[in-house]
Amino acid sequence: MKRKGIIIVVSGFSGVGKGTIMKSLTSRYDQYALSISATTRDPRPGEENGREYFFVSNEEFEKLIKEDGLIEYAGYVGHYYGTPRKFVEDKLNDGIDVILEIELQGALQIKKQYKDAMLLFVMPPSAEELEKRLTGRGTEDLDVIRKRLARANEEAVGIENYDYIVINDDLDECVEQVHSIIGAAHMSSDRNQEFIDTIRKELNDLVK
Repeated sequence: MKRKGIIIVVSGFSGVGKGTIMKSLTSRYDQYALSISATTRDPRPGEENGREYFFVSNEEFEKLIKEDGLIEYAGYVGHYYGTPRKFVEDKLNDGIDVILEIELQGALQIKKQYKDAMLLFVMPPSAEELEKRLTGRGTEDLDVIRKRLARANEEAVGIENYDYIVINDDLDECVEQVHSIIGAAHMSSDRNQEFIDTIRKELNDLVK
């Protein structure tokens, strides 16, 4: 049975450690590809264009929207974020699981287009720990941190839309939990309908 790639949508509050988890997962296992999003925000210290994100202007982003070059996009804290279509679909056809690190709006857009996409939400051990992590990054002022906490409060309402949650308390443990969840998702009956139908046909032929 040929392995088919599936889309794994990973969301979570800003500062919860989504990026760190996904980078660790893709470095440990070669069956995953981390999709690179396009964004109109400025690079943070150490970020490079084409590695963490494709950093584009508002005009460039809006052109991608018009040309249907994105499978999802959304506004977040004053900026656009979106997922390039071609990269994702090429990887899926090669049997690679594509991880999309996006927020709630985008996750629901993906689920509408790709019914077998798996939605995963990364949670902090507590709200207090989330605030501590945001402050500890040292990359944003207090006003931006307050906005991110306010957004987290809004996003908490939509967590029930996700298939699974993981709590990022211990990084290694969290990475292995995510890997196990994805492995189980590959074996779900709804993602293996073609194989099920093949076995049914073979059994039917045998008993004729």
